[in-house]
Amino acid sequence: MLLIIEPTGQRATRTEAEGREAYARMQAFGASLRAQGRLKAVESLAGLNDAVRISQAPGAARRLDGPFAEAKEMVGGFFLLDGVTRDEAIELARQCPAAEWATVEVRGLAPCFDESRA
Repeated sequence: MLLIIEPTGQRATRTEAEGREAYARMQAFGASLRAQGRLKAVESLAGLNDAVRISQAPGAARRLDGPFAEAKEMVGGFFLLDGVTRDEAIELARQCPAAEWATVEVRGLAPCFDESRA
C-alpha cells in the first residue's frame, strides 16, 4: 500500500488551478497503475475538519471531533497495490506525483496478530 501522508492544511494553500492539476496528475498515476494490473483500490480521503476520533479506554469512552490541533500530518489517500514486490512498491512510490508535496509511505498488508508466534 502507498499511503499519502501530507501536511495538514496544505490543500488550502493551493489555488483551485493548482489543486485541479495535482488531482489530475494523481488520477493519471492511478490510471497507469490500473492499466498495468497493479491497482486494487485507490481513494482520496477528506481533510481533518470533519474527522472524528474515538477511543475506548476501560470505563471511559472518548470522542474527539476534528480538526485536531496536535495533528501536523494526515493520511490524504492511498493506493492499494496488487502483485508487486516491496522493491517495486518503493519504485512506484518514487514515481507517485504526491512525493513532490507529501510523503509516500510504503506499507505491506499483514495481520495484526501472528498466531504462529503464540
